[in-house]
Amino acid sequence: MCDQDTAREWALSRRGFAGAGVVAAVLASEAALAAGPALAEANVAIRTAAGTADAFFVRPAHGVHPGIVMWPDIAGLRDAYKATARRLAAAGFAVVAVNQYYRSGHAPLMSGIAEWFTPAGQAKMKPALDLLTPAAITADAGAFTGWLAAQPGVSRSHGLGTVGYCIGGQYVVRTAAVSPRIRAAASLHGAMLVGPEADSPVNLIARSHAAYLFAVARNDDAKAPGDKDALKAAAAAAHRPAEIEVYAADHGWCTLDAPAYNKSEAERAWKRMLHLFAQL
Repeated sequence: MCDQDTAREWALSRRGFAGAGVVAAVLASEAALAAGPALAEANVAIRTAAGTADAFFVRPAHGVHPGIVMWPDIAGLRDAYKATARRLAAAGFAVVAVNQYYRSGHAPLMSGIAEWFTPAGQAKMKPALDLLTPAAITADAGAFTGWLAAQPGVSRSHGLGTVGYCIGGQYVVRTAAVSPRIRAAASLHGAMLVGPEADSPVNLIARSHAAYLFAVARNDDAKAPGDKDALKAAAAAAHRPAEIEVYAADHGWCTLDAPAYNKSEAERAWKRMLHLFAQL
């Protein structure tokens, strides 16, 4: 997960990860869309029990497509995730990338994940994180899936999917547990998935109707090697399909602006996610 050990690792890797590298990664992702379909996108407002959440909605400009709820990492919605949402839309999906921190302000609250690993960044985000209780995320997940399902361009004949990164990885399980419309859930270097609590994500798999992809970072697995086994056991007991694999990359490897971004392993996880979402 995004803990202090990860912070130290990323602080070292930032020496070779200049700001220009972030820009290049985002631009390369967006350049790959040139040969794809025309996209329609907008910043949107979604009513929830706690107020109004801002989000980014993007889809192919024509036709109807399966809907996907995207949960960003601990630094929240920003350009890196908008670029990722556009790429997923170009693959044939209607994607809403949400600001999970809307109770604390409009996105972006942080410029990038590197800001999180500073004392000032963590101090700024702590009050926002404290508001994201399991009950709050569960309520938001219901609002986000309900909003997405009702949008023009979202197929009524397909299920919905959800993908989450880092802390968002646990939110995909909560989303699947609250909404039977969610039929596919991808957790990419997910955090805090396994715990003893009754409402720990691992214990919510049985309440869902989803197939799962749990793509695990190697350094996360080294710190908690039993988590992947607990996820496998929970999915098997619930008779839910689940692909669970440790990738040869560190926490954050799928996020474009992360120092740990690993293109080859990110592309491998991307293909597995698309395979999962093809079942919708």
